[in-house]
Amino acid sequence: MYPISTSFWKKTIFTSTAWVGIMLLSGCTPNQAANQITLNIGYQKYGILPIVKERAVLENALKNQNVKINWVEFPAGPQLLEGLNVGSVVFGEAGEAPPIFAQAAQANLVYVANQPAAPLAEALIVPKNSNLQSVQDLKGKRIALNKGSNVHYLLLKVLQAHQLKLEDIHVVYLPPADARAAFERGAVDAWVIWDPFFAAAEQQLGARILATGQNLVSNHQFYLADRQFSEAHPELLNTVVQQLNTTTQWIQQHPQQAAQLLEKPTGLSVDILSRSIARMGFGVQNISAQVVQQQQQVADAFYQQKLIPQKIDIQAAILKPTTSTSP
Repeated sequence: MYPISTSFWKKTIFTSTAWVGIMLLSGCTPNQAANQITLNIGYQKYGILPIVKERAVLENALKNQNVKINWVEFPAGPQLLEGLNVGSVVFGEAGEAPPIFAQAAQANLVYVANQPAAPLAEALIVPKNSNLQSVQDLKGKRIALNKGSNVHYLLLKVLQAHQLKLEDIHVVYLPPADARAAFERGAVDAWVIWDPFFAAAEQQLGARILATGQNLVSNHQFYLADRQFSEAHPELLNTVVQQLNTTTQWIQQHPQQAAQLLEKPTGLSVDILSRSIARMGFGVQNISAQVVQQQQQVADAFYQQKLIPQKIDIQAAILKPTTSTSP
């Protein structure tokens, strides 16, 4: 057996003492640190969650519960749910389409809650000087959209309502920033997009609306979680959802302040953000049978269009609530 040097013990004692000191300074005992729950939340620049983040709502609500919150930004819903699938986050917000694609890819997610429908928050738009005056005029035209997003379903429904099919148009799959650039330079004839990009195109480019989601789609926002995390920490999840609901009520009562909070992270003006916020669905609700049915219709439409490889059962991914989240 080799002797352990004095310098080793000195280093070990120093390191251990320093670690304990750090724990005490941070307000955590070693035992608390060992039992601490890490809540990694995925969010996008726009929506309810970034406002929750900016106002430190969850940090205040959970300050005495030994929970460490990490905020992880994603460019869009599909990437956020990929992060949830690989474990980099355990909770996040996305629209109708991303969780369908994720579930079809065997992601172990659950639907926790939803915001009310917001059909006016997405639209099919054309440049202000475009000769296109109706959806029928889109036949043979190039339409940009973000693949696997809410507007993918909106386009299907808009075409269906005007006796057109996907084969009648040329779909150009582009993320919002690239689609905006293509829209501005005339590389695409139309763009199917959601807020706040929709509001920005209206205000900054004078874009015209050919169709919104009104009477065609629900356009819910969903709160989703890792199934294992949701089963292990139901009370924590309830607290998160309750704070989300409280925040949506605050936004509804203080839309100007909410817009100001989002101005810096989004780089958009308060006027554009106020227009977007006015089209939001306010409140957070337990997922009803009607919402499940609506979401199943979206999934079935994607399967029929061969956008997902097999049929999926939305109900199988619904988290049974332990408490009410409705206002």
